[in-house]
Formats: sequence, structure tokens, C-alpha cells
Amino acid sequence: MPPGSSDPLTASGNSVVDVLIVDDDPLVRAGLTMMLGGAPTIRIVAVAGDGAEALELVRSRRPDVVLMDIRMPGLDGLAATEALRADPGAPEVIVLTTFDAEEHVLRALRAGAAGFLLKDTPPAEIVAAIKLVAEGRPVLSPTVMRRLIGRVVGSDTDERRTRAGTQLALLNDRERAVALAVGQGKSNAEIGATLYLGVPTVKTYVSNVLTKLGLNNRVQIALLVHDAGVLE
Repeated sequence: MPPGSSDPLTASGNSVVDVLIVDDDPLVRAGLTMMLGGAPTIRIVAVAGDGAEALELVRSRRPDVVLMDIRMPGLDGLAATEALRADPGAPEVIVLTTFDAEEHVLRALRAGAAGFLLKDTPPAEIVAAIKLVAEGRPVLSPTVMRRLIGRVVGSDTDERRTRAGTQLALLNDRERAVALAVGQGKSNAEIGATLYLGVPTVKTYVSNVLTKLGLNNRVQIALLVHDAGVLE
């Protein structure tokens, strides 16, 4: 963090989020830096041209959020995301992509990415997404989730379903009900209304599910529920 700069996320309304931009295209890096640099709540701490450089910069600059391209030479964005999210205290990752790579996006989400953005997303929406993931709220709508999952096919479907079912079996009845509701794309308020729970209690159950299953965020809960086939 630059000397004299304020700590990020110190005040919820005016907090500053430190961002690392990772893309192999210099024009994309420059464009994102210029677009986001004018936002008072965003601070671009570094840019990287590939996944290996991104890993080094995460260790030295400690960003809160990484905007990660998928297709890059050397260590690509998928491998970099998996490496980043395997470490405790890792920054949140938003995948930058086009909508012709659903399988790649799902792999990134399974690794713990907080969501994804299309590269032509308006600047204001990118800023809003960065703020959301910095607060621990994934950027992925239920509609997009269903589209992604519906298009994924693979030879390991049966194995993945068995594995997911085994994980869900670790939850108690209430935790499982909350997990299923997350898989349906419901918000905490909607889950609370359905299960007759207060929102703080729902948050506690979601946290318990993440801890028990070793997951990073709600997106991974939703993926696990869909993998288990319990919503079919």
C-alpha cells in the first residue's frame, strides 16, 4: 500500500478498494485503469500481464480485489485464480470474460472466484461489482448461474454428483435447507422468510455451511447444490 494512503474498507460508505488488473492486452489494462482510476472508491494498485506476474503482485501489493482475464499466455487466469484462492486471506477475484467460455467461467467459480464480468461492462457497473465482492457479496445473478450450469457437460458428471452429495451430507437439516435455498438463488432475506429465520441467523447458517464444506463464497455453495442434483 502506498505510504500515507488510507486503509481500505475502513468505512462502509466511503471505503477505498485496492484493485489489481490482470490482462495480457496492454490496451485493455490501460482502458480499465483509466476508467476505474476516476472512481473515488477504487484504487488501482498494480497491473499485470499474466497470471504469474499477478501472483507476485498479490503478495507485494495486497489488493482487495483482482480483475482477472482468463485467456493469457503462460499461467492463465484460471490457474492463477486457483492458486490465489488456495491461500488464506486471498483477495477476491472477478473473472473478466466473454460469454463464449462457460466451462472456463465455471472452473474459475469452483476455484473461488466471486463472479465474472463481461469485458464490455459499463464502468459504473464494474465499480459496483468491485465494491460488492470486496464486501463478500458475489457478482452472479441466479439467471446467469442457471445458464452456466445448464450448458456445462463433462465426463465427470456422475463423479461430481456423488462427491457433492457426500459433502452436503455433512450438514445438519437446517444448514442443508439454507444451502438449498442459496442454490435456488435466494437472498438472505428471502431465505429467512421461507425458513422463518431472521437475516442475522441466516448469515450465521451460511457461514457455518462455508466453514463445514471448506468453501469460499455463496457461488460455490450454489455450484455444489447443483452438482449434487438436489434441485432437479
